[in-house]
Amino acid sequence: MRQLTFASLQVKNLEASKDFYTEKLHFEIDNSNPQACVFKYNQGEASFAIRTPLEPLEDKELGIGVALWFAVTENLEELNAKFIVNGITTVTPIFKTPFGSAFHVKDLDGYKLTFLNPKDKNERD
Repeated sequence: MRQLTFASLQVKNLEASKDFYTEKLHFEIDNSNPQACVFKYNQGEASFAIRTPLEPLEDKELGIGVALWFAVTENLEELNAKFIVNGITTVTPIFKTPFGSAFHVKDLDGYKLTFLNPKDKNERD
């Protein structure tokens, strides 16, 4: 594999998930249509979207085994507190990884979202 350019999660309720990502997590919409919502991203980096199911999802548990990591520049303590104020109760305490400090939340479908304040390359070596 050379580079991940796009990640898309199938969600059970697109409008509810769109509200979760924009109102609770403050993601910004780049474009949307009745089947998908693509969030803003930096040119040349991987884009992220949520979309209506490509196959029937009834009686399926989504999110198991899926974790997406988002690098952020914000102070993690402040971001974590903002998410809690926004009603996100599944926020884990901040922890250290080999890549920097991070914490997890789960979206409406159980997908694990990790917010990482990355170390610069020199700190990892």
